[in-house]
Amino acid sequence: MAWLTSVYGPELSRLEREPGLVAAVDQHAAALRDAVPLDPGHLADYLIGFLYELHDQGWRPHGPELYPAVRLLALCWLADRAGFLPAGGSLA
Repeated sequence: MAWLTSVYGPELSRLEREPGLVAAVDQHAAALRDAVPLDPGHLADYLIGFLYELHDQGWRPHGPELYPAVRLLALCWLADRAGFLPAGGSLA
């Protein structure tokens, strides 16, 4: 989760000024809530599995593909809102 926070955490501020991004992140967050129990272990397991799959496909952070970036941003947003970031590390 530390990698996710460092790479995608700064992007959370975009949610305050980009309504289209808010809608996309909300859709991904809803899908994640339906698929993964919202606890640190399950979210971390999902993140690791998702990143392995992306790596196998040759994806790199901040590449042109939108889906992975929005999914990772939604995962970061969920972790932040659930209080799973280190003490004092909240991005809200």
